[in-house]
Amino acid sequence: MQIIGNSPAISALRGTISRLAATDLPVLILGESGTGKEVVAQSLHYGGPRRDNPFIAVNCAALTETLLESELFGHEKGAFTDAREARQGKFELADGGTLFLDEIGDMSPGGQAKLLRVLEQKVITRVGGSATIRTNVRVVAATNAKLAQAVRDKKFREDLYYRLSVVALDLHPLRDRPEDILPLAEFFLDNFS
Repeated sequence: MQIIGNSPAISALRGTISRLAATDLPVLILGESGTGKEVVAQSLHYGGPRRDNPFIAVNCAALTETLLESELFGHEKGAFTDAREARQGKFELADGGTLFLDEIGDMSPGGQAKLLRVLEQKVITRVGGSATIRTNVRVVAATNAKLAQAVRDKKFREDLYYRLSVVALDLHPLRDRPEDILPLAEFFLDNFS
């Protein structure tokens, strides 16, 4: 993915991404809706050594706690009513690559606890299963929520916050960098004409 713009904020962001892409550090991307959080996550993935492995994105806000657990960790046949066959979760599908957890601030407390355990132990257990499965996944998370405030308000686990935010990138909205409007307009015009 290409990060378009010439503003000092975008130039600094490109430099930071090029340095971080070569690492396996967890990255927390903060910014308003529309600031390009997924583009940054893809740039981290495709600019680094995991580029030939999967990039899997999960919108945490779109899934209930029970569905999120099945989506992330998979499930065994018979684990619940509609589980007619075993299915890999996103952690298994992203093996060797990157798992992008979008809107992490909307994850339920139970989901946060389960995610923290996986990040600490590097193993998952499918819903309805007992075998542990090792994971080799770089986690990049993003949110438009004020996560530090959510931690202070006890709405987001402090230990998970620190585990996810080893490096935090704060993306500036376009209104704060008007010099990027024309390059973005030209980019989209070239792509869609």
